[in-house]
Amino acid sequence: MEIGLLIITILLIGFVILATIDGFYLHLFKYQLHAQADSRLEHITHTIRAFLFPAIVYTLFMKFENETFLWIGISLLIVDLIVLGIDAYSEKDSRAFMGGLPRWEYILHLFSNSFHFAAIAVLFAVRIQLTPQGIEILEISALENFEIFEFVVNNLLPGSILLAVLHLALMIQPVSEKWNNLRTRITCC
Repeated sequence: MEIGLLIITILLIGFVILATIDGFYLHLFKYQLHAQADSRLEHITHTIRAFLFPAIVYTLFMKFENETFLWIGISLLIVDLIVLGIDAYSEKDSRAFMGGLPRWEYILHLFSNSFHFAAIAVLFAVRIQLTPQGIEILEISALENFEIFEFVVNNLLPGSILLAVLHLALMIQPVSEKWNNLRTRITCC
């Protein structure tokens, strides 16, 4: 189980790095999807997923102590999958203004979501045991790599919540205009 915990940690780090490049730099900074009329649905799906991620982390990675949190987390995960499907379906029309979704960004989405869902799958493999009596949630706090796992998970939340709030705020016209004015002052990227 120790190696499983380490794999989860590595997958989460990989996901967060790729999701930050995609969700912050590409979507909000470079392409300004929030300001594109054709990208409205895509921005809404990204905003919903941005709020779902910290909720999934909280219920499945932090408070996974009883079946209630497990089922809440699984419910959030199902909603996330549905929203991801809507997002993927909308991207062709959403990115028409730029000639479609670049191949490398498609690959970025593929790896980002693979890391995200693989981390959850490995977490389930490490934490859930099916017994004749039902589901047993295994304790992991005594495992060798738990402190690293806990550190990473605890430090994911503030940034992911901030990114979710930024996605939501950019749906408000004056905030979006202010963001775009600030963004144009940065010429490095």
